[in-house]
Amino acid sequence: MAEHESLEFGKADFVLLDSVSLDEFMANLKLRFEKGRIYSYIGEVVVSVNPYRAMNIYGRDTIEQYKGRELYERPPHLFAIADAAYKAMKRRNKDTCIVISGESGAGKTEASKYIMQYIAAITNPSQRAEVERYLQQKAFLFLSCEKCMFIINLYDLYFIIFQQEGERSFHSFYQVSEGLTTDIKKLFLFCQLFQTPDKSHQTCVYDSSSSINDSADFKAVTDAMKVIGFTTEEIQTVYKILATILHLGNLKFGSDGDVTLIENSKLVSVLGDLLSTKDENVEKALLYRTVATGRDVIDKQHTHQEASYGRDALAKAIYERLFCWIVGRINDVIEVKNYDARVHGKNTVIGVLDIYGFEIFQNNSFEQFCINYCNEKLQQLFIQLVLKQEQEEYQREGIPWKHIDYFNNQIIVDLVEQQHKGIFAVLDEACMNVGKVTDEMFLQALNGKLAKHAHYTSRKLSPTDKNLEFDRDFRIRHYAGDVVYSVVGFIDKNKDTLFQDFKRLLYNSSNPVLKAMWPEGKLSITEVTKRPLTAATLFKNSMISLVENLASKEPYYVRCIKPNDVKSPLLFEHERCKHQVEYLGLLENVRVRRAGFANRQTYPRFLQSHTYDKEAVKRLLQGCGFEHDVAYGKTKVFIRTPRTIFSLEEQRAEMVKRIVLFLQKVWRGTLARMRYRRMRAALIIIRAYRRYKVKSYIREVNRRFKNVRGMKDHGKHVKWPTPPKVLRKFEEALRNIYNRWWAWTLIKDLSPEEMVQIRAKVATLECLKGQRADLGLQRAWEGNYLVSKKDSPGTASSFTLVSSDLQRKDKFMRVLFSCNVRKINRFNKAEDRALLITDRHLYKMDPVKLYKPMKSIPLYNVTGVSISPGKDQLVVFHTKDNRDLIVCLQGMVPAGDSRIGELVGTLLSHFKRSISILLFKMLSNVVMLNKVFYAHQNCMYLLHLLLKCS
Repeated sequence: MAEHESLEFGKADFVLLDSVSLDEFMANLKLRFEKGRIYSYIGEVVVSVNPYRAMNIYGRDTIEQYKGRELYERPPHLFAIADAAYKAMKRRNKDTCIVISGESGAGKTEASKYIMQYIAAITNPSQRAEVERYLQQKAFLFLSCEKCMFIINLYDLYFIIFQQEGERSFHSFYQVSEGLTTDIKKLFLFCQLFQTPDKSHQTCVYDSSSSINDSADFKAVTDAMKVIGFTTEEIQTVYKILATILHLGNLKFGSDGDVTLIENSKLVSVLGDLLSTKDENVEKALLYRTVATGRDVIDKQHTHQEASYGRDALAKAIYERLFCWIVGRINDVIEVKNYDARVHGKNTVIGVLDIYGFEIFQNNSFEQFCINYCNEKLQQLFIQLVLKQEQEEYQREGIPWKHIDYFNNQIIVDLVEQQHKGIFAVLDEACMNVGKVTDEMFLQALNGKLAKHAHYTSRKLSPTDKNLEFDRDFRIRHYAGDVVYSVVGFIDKNKDTLFQDFKRLLYNSSNPVLKAMWPEGKLSITEVTKRPLTAATLFKNSMISLVENLASKEPYYVRCIKPNDVKSPLLFEHERCKHQVEYLGLLENVRVRRAGFANRQTYPRFLQSHTYDKEAVKRLLQGCGFEHDVAYGKTKVFIRTPRTIFSLEEQRAEMVKRIVLFLQKVWRGTLARMRYRRMRAALIIIRAYRRYKVKSYIREVNRRFKNVRGMKDHGKHVKWPTPPKVLRKFEEALRNIYNRWWAWTLIKDLSPEEMVQIRAKVATLECLKGQRADLGLQRAWEGNYLVSKKDSPGTASSFTLVSSDLQRKDKFMRVLFSCNVRKINRFNKAEDRALLITDRHLYKMDPVKLYKPMKSIPLYNVTGVSISPGKDQLVVFHTKDNRDLIVCLQGMVPAGDSRIGELVGTLLSHFKRSISILLFKMLSNVVMLNKVFYAHQNCMYLLHLLLKCS
């Protein structure tokens, strides 16, 4: 059974249902769909339900989970059956095929894509490039010809001229309409609405309701064609042929008495341009048929109906020839070059068949009859091959085979294809009769030959059955249910309406690609003597060939189900799905599989789940009391009923819990010891490495700074080595020690007076570094400039006397700073004054009156000093009473220098020695002012206001 899925998702394999009934089957199918499990098994058959949403179950991780695994080792998936087919081909050297069936919209094409994606992914590297190249080259077949992959048959072409409501035609038509540039569309005379050749229906080429991105797919198709090697001219021809088919859909016929006419005759010239042939030849081929009677050749005009059938036949034939031509080109490219069976071994293949499923419509026509016959034929093959596989496996394993009763639909197949008696034979006979043969006459012939057949009836044979119309309907009892068919059109559609005139028309095209598609057009009407095969005969022959081809291969099956008609990921329409389950024969498949042993596993696989060898398997099953429900093959154990499997799985699950707990305990202990040893080893290594780095750093520092005492700059130029992280703080401390030592070597020989000046300069640098450039650090600071004869040659002696008097009066210890200034008041009036700062007071003096003190401010009343960042000498002294003093320092200083830095440094140095706490408060009040205010008429007043605000 499929593992790794709990019963909350239902039974992963329908063979394991408690009872085989349609209700049980549908309930399990619905539960799995609602739980997001879109894949299930019936033995080795995959049942797929279209989820109508993107699912993250096809990536590289999922591929690795299924690669090389047995079918039941993982939950049901397309990858499981693809891997089984691949292993059968590689290990047993067998040709295999995967048959994918279901109605339109059930997800057949997507399934085929994922299967080929998986095969490409698991192929060994030497072959993967070839497979991926093949897939890339095959891409446009998947995209543009979804409904006819690898095998193109008559019933596939029916969808060129007719689609059921809600269905699309071939994707290629939508792609060229959406993907071609505007210029090319104009060249092909494209319009947005095209009518299908069946004039009662229209197909909108711009399908806005579809979730398919036709424009992007068109680009992918075009790119793939270029990769293969199609020339630009060939690609243009493909577009022209598709445009021709679409324009044929708009072609309408009318009648003028007995004369058939083309109503929209302008399309004739469009078709002539697209087919590279003359307009008059196109018109003649559409309206006339050339007939040879003995030696005479005449042009017979079509009736309205004949012209319509001919137009439809031409549309289908053109598409068929185009498709076959493309397939031929691809086969030439992907053909294995220089293949030698003696060297490379048998050339094995995996075939993928994507085919329509059984359908029942309101008005089932000839084409639908062919489709249902095809599915009847494949269903017969399916049951036969399943039984054959079962019987062969039993024989290989030495298990006695018992006959299994099942519904054999060979009687229905014979009803259709039997020589001289089947429906196809009666239809062909009617078409070959001379004279006027009608569909009603064909129905009468069927009633005569099949009146006693258990699976055939009509209104004439069942007069009371009002579901059948007289002279129109007949009913066949298919394996999937009863289907009523209308004979209307059977005769005409069975005849070869692709007249020789069309073949000669296209052969004589000036387009070499189109001409090569119709080699039989080379024959003249007198050279064509053989009666062409009918559509029914061609279809029957193709089905017989297909069945023979499939029977020669080991088959695998994917049955696709469409859960609803509105493409909803949530809706499961019970009746609709039930109908599909019936016509796909899924319940019959379950019964066949359940008739013998429902489950079988190889001994190694069973051993992994339960025990260790074949004898142990026997003892285990006997001990559990299941020996009556099993059989022992050579390599596999066969289990009859699902209940035995479930009981074994339940016991195993319970035991696994105990084993897992024990293993977890042992393993966690082992991991903990391993982690401890690794951590301890890492710690030892880290410690040793850190010691090494520390020692290396210290040795390097010692080496670089070994002789700094003898260096001219005492090692200032020496570059410090980069420390390890653990020594970064140590390096900072070491640098500080070195810097203090280096500074000490510079100042150790200075005098006390020089030390005072050095401290002042340092204080200035710390405070104003980056704020002003004219700090005067390079010159000697005199401080008391008013006693300097250089600065005040005529008044130095007068200032000395006044200074001495003030010292006696105010008891200050020393003069910190003095110089001449310009005092500025709020009215923008400037006057010459002198400034004297002692260790106790700040004095404003009048130099004109022999430095008479005008104002005395105790230093403890000074709250701050403000200077500007410019080159001016403006200084503002802030006081507690808000009567600030604004002056400009004056005096002879070197160019680019000022006494601002000296004043600030002197004050900072003084206060640092006496009231250091006040120093920091004062420093925080320093405001740098921009000298732009000098340009204003009332600049001093504005400056005063700004200082107040600060």
